[in-house]
Amino acid sequence: QVQLVESGGGLVQAGGSLRLSCAASGRIASFYSMAWYLQAPGKQRELLARITRDGTAGYADSVKGRFTISRDNAKNTVYLQMNSLKPEDTAVYYCNRALQPLLEWGQGTQVTVSS
Repeated sequence: QVQLVESGGGLVQAGGSLRLSCAASGRIASFYSMAWYLQAPGKQRELLARITRDGTAGYADSVKGRFTISRDNAKNTVYLQMNSLKPEDTAVYYCNRALQPLLEWGQGTQVTVSS
């Protein structure tokens, strides 16, 4: 069973940057298209960015031009570089497969952007 561990969140001022990491325990994760999701308080989890095995990326309109997803298949790790952060980016961030069936969710990493 693949386990996902997200890290890199924290408190940052508006306009700042953070880099999130998602480490997958099993090598099989390198074969999947992966994605970052966010869940804001009181809202449903939504997909922000996705990346194929060969590195082709796609983004939600809300983060296009500000966030960059990348992956290192040798390290079984997916990254999310977050620039120009806004208070509305405050949420818990998770990684998972981009397509069904999803893996078991990790604990996520909290990102808080102060104005």
